[in-house]
Amino acid sequence: MPIHDEGPELNAATPDAPAPAGEKSPTSIYLVSYPKIVFLYPSFFVALGAGIWTLLSGGTPDDDPGVAALVFLGVLGMNLVVLSFDFPRATSLTLFFCAAALVLGAWVSSLLYPDLLPAVGTFLSRLRPYADAQFYFVFAGILGAIYIAVWATVHLDYWEVRPNELLHHHGVLSDLERFAAPNLRIDKEINDVFEYLLLRSGRLILHPSQEPRAIVLENVFFINRKERELTQMLGALQVRVRKDG
Repeated sequence: MPIHDEGPELNAATPDAPAPAGEKSPTSIYLVSYPKIVFLYPSFFVALGAGIWTLLSGGTPDDDPGVAALVFLGVLGMNLVVLSFDFPRATSLTLFFCAAALVLGAWVSSLLYPDLLPAVGTFLSRLRPYADAQFYFVFAGILGAIYIAVWATVHLDYWEVRPNELLHHHGVLSDLERFAAPNLRIDKEINDVFEYLLLRSGRLILHPSQEPRAIVLENVFFINRKERELTQMLGALQVRVRKDG
């Protein structure tokens, strides 16, 4: 399990730091939890670019060097790694980049010096994946349709924080649950470095004072800004920041 560093804790008796000059405290903050599929957006854009490149170049399996396909597969592979594993600390990120650098170095060395690693050089020389423009556009279209569905879904299930209450909007008919906001405690967790780099996302855990269960919101975008806005709005807010690395 990742080790969390406990940050400063504010309670109801400790006044919050004043907002920066010229910055007004918001009157309402919306918190939306997104599924992990949103982190595949680099593959979506690379698929669009590869499709346009393949369409304009008019390449065929016989004369295409497979660069577009290799770039697409590489980005997709890294995206799937981000979805499959958590990189909670800076050391994990360093190890990942070291491993990627070693693989890339071995690949470049085998291309420049075929006799250095003959088996690897022979394999890479025969590695020429190919996909036509239609494949890339279909892949991007599927992801695009999923993103539209996600966008529509999150508008039917989201949280709204006001100075005196916490509201849960959900359902097609906008069902509403109300919780008391005073003495609301919030835990902020950044458990994956890559997910934070991609969308500045993290986990928010809300602890209403009169509720026995915590409310966990995964993959909240721009989590640091949300936490700062919550602190400014509620003034005397108990905030416990847990951040890796």
